[in-house]
Amino acid sequence: MNFYMPTRIFSESCCISNHGCELAALGSHALIVTGKNSSKVNGALDDVIAALKQQLTAYTVFDEVEENPSVETVMAARELGVSCNADFVIGIGGGSALDAAKAAALMIKNCDSSWELMYMLSPGSALPVAAVPTTCGTGSEATGVAVLTRHDLKTKVSIKHKIFPQIALIDGKYLMTAPRKIIVNTAVDALAHLIESGVISRDDTYCNMSVFSGMKEWAECRPYIEGSEALDLNAAQKLMNASTLAGISIAQTGTTIPHALSYMLTYESGIPHGAAVGAFQSRFLKHAPPKRQTAILGALGFKDTDELGEYIAKLAPVYVPRELLERSAKAVMSNKAKIVQCPYPITESVMEDIINI
Repeated sequence: MNFYMPTRIFSESCCISNHGCELAALGSHALIVTGKNSSKVNGALDDVIAALKQQLTAYTVFDEVEENPSVETVMAARELGVSCNADFVIGIGGGSALDAAKAAALMIKNCDSSWELMYMLSPGSALPVAAVPTTCGTGSEATGVAVLTRHDLKTKVSIKHKIFPQIALIDGKYLMTAPRKIIVNTAVDALAHLIESGVISRDDTYCNMSVFSGMKEWAECRPYIEGSEALDLNAAQKLMNASTLAGISIAQTGTTIPHALSYMLTYESGIPHGAAVGAFQSRFLKHAPPKRQTAILGALGFKDTDELGEYIAKLAPVYVPRELLERSAKAVMSNKAKIVQCPYPITESVMEDIINI
């Protein structure tokens, strides 16, 4: 067992105002990295700014992060961060903003390096990062991973550096203004993380702790994800916690085949990440060892993988050409790192079954 979680996590109502002192302790000038709209609508940006002002900490806002942020966007954030002498970075938003914040923290600290540094194995430290998640999906607030769009490769690729946030500030109230589509897609993303990590982790006691705790939280929120009950603050906090626990889980195990398959679908067909990665989960789980499969299905409340697949497909349907699925599968089959990460053999027939969505 090898469990590593360097992020200090605060999860509670009024989280940012309660922990403004810890936030401001990261530096003297924050670069706030966020998207154009959501952090303004849900109040997270105002809460962060208020906390920084109370602590007399300077800040500059970069609000140009797009969905599935590109290397070019990170470099634009780097330029602003360098120009304002930022010495720490705060990411506010979903996984896109948090991943962009991590990558920007690396590039600001290494301001004389080109963007290629993000994809080099050479050492490179980053500025301190704080994460304020406002969706219930990626768990990026609890991982060292940052996934960026590479237009030169026409896909999404994780940077090579592990950049864990120093602190994560998690408040369910920021989920209350999110469109239902965002809640569903990001909740499916969290589910995907829990399933993949659950299959990979096997008998790792510490990782299983986060996996099955996350599954319990997620399963209790199924009525809110399905839309049969209106989301309330308690359920919103549970969804956020499930996402963070899923992030803690994949920080230990990494992701595998379904994630690798999803990136081409998102880049070429614009399928939201949660839906794209969710589409492959039931058939990925179907090939897992029976004992593990039973434990995961039981924790989530599904009788079999068919029921799980139907549930995900109803929540987040995916329609893509067969040709795209086959190209994605071919690319994954050539990716030895992802194949090795899978805990069971990925033959051509197994892959054929997994992509038969």
